[in-house]
Amino acid sequence: MKVLIATKNPGKIEGARRALKHYYKDVEVVGISAPSNVSEQPVGIETFEGAMNRVNNLMAHAKQNHISADLFMAVESGLTSELGFWAISNIAVIKNNKGETGYGASSSFPVPTKYVEDIKTETLGTVMDRIFSETDLRSSTGGIGILTQDVMTRIDLTTEAFLMALTPFINEKTWKDDSAQIEKE
Repeated sequence: MKVLIATKNPGKIEGARRALKHYYKDVEVVGISAPSNVSEQPVGIETFEGAMNRVNNLMAHAKQNHISADLFMAVESGLTSELGFWAISNIAVIKNNKGETGYGASSSFPVPTKYVEDIKTETLGTVMDRIFSETDLRSSTGGIGILTQDVMTRIDLTTEAFLMALTPFINEKTWKDDSAQIEKE
């Protein structure tokens, strides 16, 4: 099985591999950068839009360059207050080569209100690097690695989001939207 993921970030690629290995054998995961077309630090619905845009841009790139794949994947990390408090969450989108789509989200972790405006203007990674005197946390354990003392890492959150997005594909006879129903909505 060939899978394209809309990133060159090694942690996100590893998260995809970990999710896929539970259900598929002989999986090749290829990272290709694809734009999100949203803010550098997505807030609210931009997180979902960014993941969806990355998948769609990845699919367009693959088509233009005659690259075939079975699945196309993307994940976007963003800030939201939709849960009743400020939090960071990962949103994953997966499409297969028929255009069928799966969506997923990771666990969310709270963000102190005192850091929200800085995160909105600078990005979570920049703010966490400064707070914890680190360099490029986003490419390693992520801020969640520091916050949980490495009990959970950015790779774990990415894996979790992709596992949730895979549910319609691994249970396709019982747990997916009927395409006719989707068109009506």
